[in-house]
Amino acid sequence: MTYKAEYIWIDGTEPTAKLRSKTRILADGAELPIWGFDGSSTNQAEGHASDRVLKPVATYKDPFRGADDVLVMCEVFNIDDTPHESNTRAALRDVAERFAEQESLFGIEQEYTFFKGSRPLGFPEGGFPAPQGGYYCGVGADEIFGREIVEKHLDNCLTAGLGISGINAEVMPGQWEFQVGPLSPLDVSDQLWVARWLLYRTAEDFGVSATLDPKPAKGDWNGAGAHTNFSTKAMRENYAAIIEAAESLGRDTKPADHIKYYGSGVEARLTGAHETAPWNEYSYGVSNRGASVRIPWQVEVDQKGYIEDRRPNANVDPYVVTRLIVDTCGSALEKAGLV
Repeated sequence: MTYKAEYIWIDGTEPTAKLRSKTRILADGAELPIWGFDGSSTNQAEGHASDRVLKPVATYKDPFRGADDVLVMCEVFNIDDTPHESNTRAALRDVAERFAEQESLFGIEQEYTFFKGSRPLGFPEGGFPAPQGGYYCGVGADEIFGREIVEKHLDNCLTAGLGISGINAEVMPGQWEFQVGPLSPLDVSDQLWVARWLLYRTAEDFGVSATLDPKPAKGDWNGAGAHTNFSTKAMRENYAAIIEAAESLGRDTKPADHIKYYGSGVEARLTGAHETAPWNEYSYGVSNRGASVRIPWQVEVDQKGYIEDRRPNANVDPYVVTRLIVDTCGSALEKAGLV
């Protein structure tokens, strides 16, 4: 008897990496081996030295194939056993270990947009839908497009064992969101990538594509982000740690250091309109969705909790954004004695 293992990895496409996957047939009970692939076809090698290595790091139940079949999240390595330059998970591993005692948790809100052909799902051919306003968390065939895909994707994520915490329709027709977490930095990042793979794979069965484009429709429409909620053990107990974390993200060169890795096209989305702060300014505030970082009102009331970095694009690499936040906030909290 055998089982199927779908090896999933992140390629070297720039400026926004793509997901790739292929299937391996293994004997029942066999451990997942390392596996090779042609890096010259994934922007991760040149043809004269094309072999690259897949190392399994996390497994999930395969909701499409069922039985004992699995989805396998992998890191990409060179043949000399060093992490490939596209392997952003390796750098997160080091930072997560360094600040492990702070017990960082993340919840990431993944926005995305369905497309049918060249237009967002729900956009009529040769025209535009009614202005945004009723679509957010809406109901009814005149305002909601793609719900059957969203529900199937949710079921697939839950079957896979992912830590999905919710879904909702977003501000533009055909635009939706799912949330992953709260989970540790590595877990939330692994699971967000797998949830993205499941999104594309689920939509494929409906003849629809899903995009993480941060500004999928030009004009007076909201963009698509990956709002990143973050806390440490100290932040979950102490409001002073909340303020220090929010302050640390705005110190010195940190705003610029972060924003350049928050997803390609961030300037088109972070304009200061449509519930965003300008990409080249930093601010934070309680209950303020026009700030770079929001402190939820309940956090101020409770004097403990988490902060929301609203700057990351929908197409951000979660391994990178979690690493930057853990490193910046973790270092500041240590220096301030708030750990």
